[in-house]
Amino acid sequence: MDIAPHESPPDLSYVLKQRFGFSSFLQGQEETIRYALNGHDSIVVMPTGKGKSLCYQLTALFLEGVTIVVSPLIALMKDQVDGLLSRGLSATFVNSSLSGMEMEQRTRELKKGLYKFVYVAPERFRSQRFMEILRRLNVTLLVVDEAHCISHWGHDFRPDYLRLKPILAEFSSARVMALTATATSFVRNDILRLLGLGEEGRSRPQILVYGFKRPNLHLVVSRMATHKMKLGRVVEVINRLKSGIIYCATRKQTERVYSLLQKSGKTPGLYHAGRSDRDRQEIQDQFMRKEIAVVVATNAFGMGVDRSDLRFVIHWDVPGSIEAYYQEIGRAGRDGAEALCELFYNYADVRTQEFFLSGSNPEVLLVEKIWSVLQGSGFRGNQIRSLSDWSQIVSPKSSELLVRTVFSLLERSGFIRQEWMGGGKISISILDDGSWPVLERQLCYLEEKWQRDREKLGGMLRYVNTSGCRHAYILSYFGDQDTAIECTNCDRCTSFSRQETREPTSEEWMILQKTLSCVTRMRGRFGLARIVQVLTGSRAQEVVCRGLDRLSSYGLLKNHGQSYVRTLLEELIQEGAVQVSSGEYPVVSITPRGRQLMFRRDSVSLCWPIPPQQARGTKVASYAMPTLSYDGVIFNRLRFWRADRARKIKAPAFTILHDSTLKILATNRPRILSELENIKGLGPAKIARYGDELLEIVKS
Repeated sequence: MDIAPHESPPDLSYVLKQRFGFSSFLQGQEETIRYALNGHDSIVVMPTGKGKSLCYQLTALFLEGVTIVVSPLIALMKDQVDGLLSRGLSATFVNSSLSGMEMEQRTRELKKGLYKFVYVAPERFRSQRFMEILRRLNVTLLVVDEAHCISHWGHDFRPDYLRLKPILAEFSSARVMALTATATSFVRNDILRLLGLGEEGRSRPQILVYGFKRPNLHLVVSRMATHKMKLGRVVEVINRLKSGIIYCATRKQTERVYSLLQKSGKTPGLYHAGRSDRDRQEIQDQFMRKEIAVVVATNAFGMGVDRSDLRFVIHWDVPGSIEAYYQEIGRAGRDGAEALCELFYNYADVRTQEFFLSGSNPEVLLVEKIWSVLQGSGFRGNQIRSLSDWSQIVSPKSSELLVRTVFSLLERSGFIRQEWMGGGKISISILDDGSWPVLERQLCYLEEKWQRDREKLGGMLRYVNTSGCRHAYILSYFGDQDTAIECTNCDRCTSFSRQETREPTSEEWMILQKTLSCVTRMRGRFGLARIVQVLTGSRAQEVVCRGLDRLSSYGLLKNHGQSYVRTLLEELIQEGAVQVSSGEYPVVSITPRGRQLMFRRDSVSLCWPIPPQQARGTKVASYAMPTLSYDGVIFNRLRFWRADRARKIKAPAFTILHDSTLKILATNRPRILSELENIKGLGPAKIARYGDELLEIVKS
């Protein structure tokens, strides 16, 4: 169904039902489609699972000509094309997965104008032959999917996306729709600038941001001292919730977790970028066909994963940013039912992300060295090797990640051309039009990016340690105004948290005082890692050379281990007894509240870490998702009452009573005031204030 732009389009809801089988639009879809039909470019930020692809697919049906969709992942293209073909729409993809014969056939079919939708990888625009074919087509809609990939500040930067600006400028009469699930205001502005929207005669695009709220996701952070504890928890979650994804930070970690789960009698899939294209495609297809219930994966597994029944997403390691984290957990609970999103936290895991930061920011001398080695290697034409082999050739002592970053810098500066081949190999060819001024600007840009990435990792760690609502923290991070949410689905806002706080025992008071005394004696000059080293009696060079081993606090907690001490310090930071400065080199100091605690002049409740001697063999406590069977009518009446109360005192509804408390009321149906005393969330003051009204609502 193609409707010329000047004609009055039929009812969008009718086409939605007839072509896609949906009875109504999700939030933002209809508005986005109408903006495009009215001729506007747009940047659309819409949460994972909320139907971004339908926005351009339905729009295209009302436009003459071809819709070009730029997509970064082969599997994602295949899934989208299969979906369109199943609806009787003409669609194809053009990417490196095609054989030479298949590519020739697609090229002939493109020339004949046989397709309404054409999905392409961004590197395809390097081909002059492909560009000539596009120029012959009537391109009316250009879609940039996963648009955050164009931004250095986005969590998944792809250099080939930088080629899109001149492409969009060439097809100036086509509408542009740039789509992403997670983009802060900074990244949105970067997308606008790097795509050239609002320039070269284009009107300024509409920036459409729709709610990030996912209230059906149970957000939990679990402090885990050992891999054994993590494994025990994963096995428990799999046994209970059946289907989900376990994300790990590195390929090596995925292999390890996969092996541990196999030994535990589980049969997960394994997915990371080091596996062959064929193996990865097979795992994803099996997962989508529900032949595999669980996948252990790096963040390479995600785009194109659209399975609605995932009941959990577990992060074995801390992600590098809120953007990456929220996109990954957004793959759970797409059917609207409850899902568990649990993040395992051990500060030692943060070092992995710090390693990634270092690998993404090479020094100038290393860039010059690698370029010199490439020039002196004497090869002509393309050379194809694995990243490991290239690293051994150009800089044996540098990490593969660092070498890969340098290659990307040299490519963007015109010194080389690189292309990722099958099996994880890279083709490198030397070019003659390199520019050192361009490269120097790239290096200056990286310095700014280094600062930005550190801030993003800091934002992730603040999420871990927040004492407030986790949903509200994420909404605030993305600039969503709906931050005064009423949360019953995070471990900070419900009574279902599996990590209880308590006051210290006599022995723990001594540990607390020793810890705070050490922080005081180090006079706000050192970071968290150094304080942990001093308390545990480390003989590290940076401790001994600074004379920190002569402090009276040195070694006071050596029997407790670094993991225990670090976790305790993080709890004290969260309680406001210890503070961490901002900046590139944050230092730790004691606060007035910390001084009060050091002399036992105040009380405190902490989530106490498990001592190492007790951690061995300890069974991880179970986080039970609430499954209360409550009376829906009573629950809704209680919510109406609470909303009315909140309006009268101009306060958020959850400050009166949480949903979890209302659900218990609707389950237990108390009849007298004394029965209210047994309900979690109803203390004496709230019973005195609201008790009679609550009983009346339940009775009615």
